[in-house]
Amino acid sequence: MATVRNEIPHERDWPALMRRAQDGDQAAYRLVLLAILPVIRAFARRRIFDEILLEDVVQETLLTVHKLRHTYDPQRPLLPWLATITFARAIDATRRTVRLQRREAADEDAMTSAVDDSWNEQIEALANDNEVGRLLSRLPDRQRMAVEMVKIREMSLDEAAAETRTSVSAIKSLLHRAISSLRENGSQ
Repeated sequence: MATVRNEIPHERDWPALMRRAQDGDQAAYRLVLLAILPVIRAFARRRIFDEILLEDVVQETLLTVHKLRHTYDPQRPLLPWLATITFARAIDATRRTVRLQRREAADEDAMTSAVDDSWNEQIEALANDNEVGRLLSRLPDRQRMAVEMVKIREMSLDEAAAETRTSVSAIKSLLHRAISSLRENGSQ
């Protein structure tokens, strides 16, 4: 195998280089990748006509070759193995693109008029309720109860004190400690 540094190896040398790459030879692996990159691009170009998608397919193919290089049999030619991987990645990319295009709305006016803002508000309110419930569940019982009475049920301090049979200053103290704790836990 006569390959000079920085020279792309001939196709007949690829299986031996790949064998060395499988054995951990990083220089051989770089040479294989250098050699197969234009081939992958040419294979992909047969199926993909969009340049951006083409580059995605090339990158995905290189990643797949990297992940599956241990499965390559150096007794066999590299090109068919490489072509199979490239065409599979091209088909995957095409299917993904078609699925995305089917979901896209071509008419932006129709899209905005179809949006029900009340649904978003309901989802946001539910998410907020869940977040508040999660944060309150971290508080000690007495602090949680004080927050629920004064902040959620909108009871006055006097009403909350009467219901819990404590003083207004005790309710204020519980609220202060609860809010401090919520500030600490909310940022985590």
